[in-house]
Amino acid sequence: MIRMLMRTTLSNAAFALVLGLLPPADARAGEEEAKSLLKAMSDYLASQQAISFAYDTNLEVVTEDHQKLLLASSGKIELGRPDKLRATRMGGFANVEMVFDGKTVTLFGKDANLYAQVEVPGTVDHLVEEMRDRLGRPVPGADLLLPDVYGELMKDVVDVKDLGSGVIGGVECDHLAFRTKEVDWQVWIAQGDHPRPCRYVITANKVDQGPQYSIQISEWKTGVDVAAEDYSFANKTDAKKVDLKDLTDIDELPDHLAMGDSK
Repeated sequence: MIRMLMRTTLSNAAFALVLGLLPPADARAGEEEAKSLLKAMSDYLASQQAISFAYDTNLEVVTEDHQKLLLASSGKIELGRPDKLRATRMGGFANVEMVFDGKTVTLFGKDANLYAQVEVPGTVDHLVEEMRDRLGRPVPGADLLLPDVYGELMKDVVDVKDLGSGVIGGVECDHLAFRTKEVDWQVWIAQGDHPRPCRYVITANKVDQGPQYSIQISEWKTGVDVAAEDYSFANKTDAKKVDLKDLTDIDELPDHLAMGDSK
């Protein structure tokens, strides 16, 4: 069995090598088609005033001794443009809800029954930037929530590939791959009149063993199919208010697996 597995692996590796050596067929046309498909997805997302979807994420972590670990979580996003957002995430280390009403963002750690609030007046895209750059608490699937997804994702792209079709959750998708100097990323876009993202994968190509982050999307709804939602925080559990720095284990990467930690 081991020898058979080795032969199969070597055969697959050789096939992959051959694929890598073949000259691209009509590469320029494929690149333009990929850009066009991504732009269509971006325009479709921007045209939706209300969006909701469920998601599953996988975050790979590489330890100092080169072991690759996978952290999984699930949640739901509800977006009301231009300035309303509710996001939940449940994983092995966190059970958290984030609510944004256009003025204040509330982060609620359900297991600890603690919450923190920060004034961030503005739109959802401003919130995404503030959560990422100032507060260090990225919004799940943030790249797909911005008003110009195409413009944001295509920054610094140096290589584009149209990889044909793929199937995600039973939905036939266009599979596109892009490369920048720092990361590789792929997106699977549903074919048809509603070109929504079905899976989005980012690979850190400059990091040892190329850890990935992926988000897979399901239960997609838009417009009138999105139930009316109250985006204010209702403290139904008599949770204690704390400073954001005191609200621990609310990110996809738990505190005890912090960057540079040997654990």
